[in-house]
Amino acid sequence: MKFDLFLEKSAILMLDQTDKKLVNLIQENSKQSTKQLALQLNLSVTAVYERIKKLEKEQVIRKYVALINKQKIDKSFLVFTHVKLTQHSKNNIRSFEKEILKLEEVSECFHVSGDYDYIIKVYLKDMEAYRDFMVTKLTAIPNIGSTHSSFAIEEVKNSTHIQV
Repeated sequence: MKFDLFLEKSAILMLDQTDKKLVNLIQENSKQSTKQLALQLNLSVTAVYERIKKLEKEQVIRKYVALINKQKIDKSFLVFTHVKLTQHSKNNIRSFEKEILKLEEVSECFHVSGDYDYIIKVYLKDMEAYRDFMVTKLTAIPNIGSTHSSFAIEEVKNSTHIQV
């Protein structure tokens, strides 16, 4: 019974070509009205509305967000920090992940394979703010063995679009 429930929740939703076009259009501009989307897809407004509701219900579309100009809010200093735990145990992993979720400077965190256990993406004002973040917040998390930081020189590509 539990296995069947797991399969049902994790099943991949099969999208038809119209759903794929709709998802791509919404990724380009989620503020488009249902009417605008309907015109581009040659569908009725009701049909587009129903498709969007289905995509939301199935969590193909998880949420709608605004992309912020980081320079305008003084958070354009981008750092990728690799973190190695002292020991790769279940408790250390849970503890680190719980603590990293609390840090508002961290925009993304990935558990990875290789020489380090995690890669975190941090946006701050400048190097001084990063040093403060490292000293007072990140390295205050228990069980961090080492870190390695890389600083972005230029953003070449940054896209939230996932081609469907």
